[in-house]
Amino acid sequence: MKVKNAIKKAEERGDMVAVEKIKAKIAVKGYRQKTIAFNVLLTIPVLIFWLTILASMERTPLTGRWRLILLSPEEEEEISAQLAGPGWYQAVAEILSQEGTTPKLIPPTDWRMGWVLDTLRKLESVIPLLQHEHDLEARWLECGPGDVPLPPPADYPLRPRPRASEMVRNFAELSCGRRAPPSPHGIPGPPYSLIVVDNPDSSNAFSYGFGPDGGGGIVVFSGFIDDVIRKHPFPEDNGQPVQRSWWSSLFGGLPSSVPQQPPAPTREQTEELAILLAHELSHLILSHHLETLSSGSIIWPGVISIMTDVVRAVMFPITMLFGPFVNDALAGVGKLGSGHLTELTQYCTSQKQEVEADVVSARLLAHAGFDPRAAVRFWEGRQETERTAECTPGRAQDVVAYSEWERTSLPMRWVSSSHPMNVIRVERLKAELHEWEIQREAARLKLRQQRERVGSQE
Repeated sequence: MKVKNAIKKAEERGDMVAVEKIKAKIAVKGYRQKTIAFNVLLTIPVLIFWLTILASMERTPLTGRWRLILLSPEEEEEISAQLAGPGWYQAVAEILSQEGTTPKLIPPTDWRMGWVLDTLRKLESVIPLLQHEHDLEARWLECGPGDVPLPPPADYPLRPRPRASEMVRNFAELSCGRRAPPSPHGIPGPPYSLIVVDNPDSSNAFSYGFGPDGGGGIVVFSGFIDDVIRKHPFPEDNGQPVQRSWWSSLFGGLPSSVPQQPPAPTREQTEELAILLAHELSHLILSHHLETLSSGSIIWPGVISIMTDVVRAVMFPITMLFGPFVNDALAGVGKLGSGHLTELTQYCTSQKQEVEADVVSARLLAHAGFDPRAAVRFWEGRQETERTAECTPGRAQDVVAYSEWERTSLPMRWVSSSHPMNVIRVERLKAELHEWEIQREAARLKLRQQRERVGSQE
């Protein structure tokens, strides 16, 4: 009303310049309001996107690495329900059958299966210790130079940690006067499923799955067992024929047909097997399968789709002029870039997980009574052959084929041209073990200073 009255008075005075100025101010004000409204409309989706990202962030147990999992608790429960019980074996069978051949499994009665299973269960038995390592601090400080080195208490214990989205929900409930405790992001534990595949040409293993009731598990190829036995042969007196009396020999057949005892694996053989199993077990403990599934099927495809839509919206005048040809070209470029970007992100995520699994596996080995320093020698020895490392989680191809993909893939040549991943993994594991010693000496010095202060006060 004030603006209309001002214009009316200016018209009555015949001051057309004042009228034009008032109209110009009105136009500028309307333009600014439309600009603000447009910016708000443009900002809201971006804000919602980043709030979703922040709400899905969580700390990885034991290592404290921030990671992004865009899966709701309901979706995680659905995944674990599908893999529980026989579901895991069916899913792994489909992975192993991708090459068109039916995998041959080693039966439970085979001594190799029993050996791998016993070693896996021994490692599983120490997983609860990762939840309260602070209770073992006294034993950690007492370790001497000749003892198996124990890890310092982790800053982020293996405990169910609330997801950021649950914190947001709890804050919303509190703001409304209601109190709803956050539901923690559970960590499913043992026992895990196990398959040993009779394939002498594959000297590797991989882990797959998530959830309780055997929803996660490990696949070991017999080629690795063969390599361990060749590297550390059995003693000559290992696996001798069963001693039988002359009476049983008389009625039980010729002595040459007497079955042999299953060989007893040596300490060196079991140690190498434990190193490989501990690495794969760490992938399951840290729920790396969920992280890979989230980044590979949700995050990056969504980001690429948003970027493609933005480019198409910006280029709409050109596409309207030249027709669908530009749209088809953009779709082709987006598809090609999406493939390379997916390869690159999957590789980077996978290698972060491999390094992380090495670090956590050292803790498992130490608590289970194995020397974690042997893991350094183990992985250094694996660098000398084509089979540089075991498969990444969920990847069942032979390591030779995987190494060939690393050499020929464009993203892989760009990322790993000057920093071989196997060298980085070994160096990171060495640094982790060295950090254990540094923290132990620092804790001992702090404890001595406290005792000296207490003694001086007395």
